[in-house]
Amino acid sequence: MKVLLVAFIVGMFAIVFVVSRRGRKQTEQVRDEYAQLRRLAPERGWTYTAHTQGQIDQYCGVGPFPRSGENLSAFHYTTGEFRGRPFIYFEYRYNNPMSGGEVAERKQLIVESVFFVKAPGSGPKVEIYRPGRLDALMDRRTKIQLGEPEFDQKFSIATRDEAAVRDLLSGGLVPFLLSDPRAEDSPVALRGDDLFTWYTGTLSPQAVDERLNYLCDVLERIPAQAWTAA
Repeated sequence: MKVLLVAFIVGMFAIVFVVSRRGRKQTEQVRDEYAQLRRLAPERGWTYTAHTQGQIDQYCGVGPFPRSGENLSAFHYTTGEFRGRPFIYFEYRYNNPMSGGEVAERKQLIVESVFFVKAPGSGPKVEIYRPGRLDALMDRRTKIQLGEPEFDQKFSIATRDEAAVRDLLSGGLVPFLLSDPRAEDSPVALRGDDLFTWYTGTLSPQAVDERLNYLCDVLERIPAQAWTAA
């Protein structure tokens, strides 16, 4: 029994050590990526702000943002041009409402990395995404189906403007989303002339290039008449 007890204690200490070491490595990696982001912006002629408030209030009600709010904070807020298109990207952080306790240390911080690219015109309000297991119960937005079995099985389209969205998808966007692996974890949303995507997690230089390229690729597959008709 003593041998088993000692082995159990040693095993627990080993697990704690491994988890702690892994956590430190992840923290160091995030800090290094943040430092790279600060250097990346001036190297490419972009504008970088470590923290700003109120700049993202206009996006309330879409994507990962709350329905309403004022003076929302954005971190690593960066603007510029990418492939000839104006863009914005930043981190939006908030406390998980499902985490308990009033003490800040007990609350779970959620980080959303968000990317916007300006479209050539105004379009319908729409979100195209891969639904999760709980979406059928939790997501009460109006949705449409295209009548294409493979796409309708893999993606959900949340919109109240079916005609305009069908124009939006009438080009090469549907086969692109079905074939491009980035679409699996990159929802696409449009409101006005802002096309955006996001993911849960911290920003990195690799993610910046990947997601901005993705949004530009999406825009190139939307017919010009879709913007005119919107």
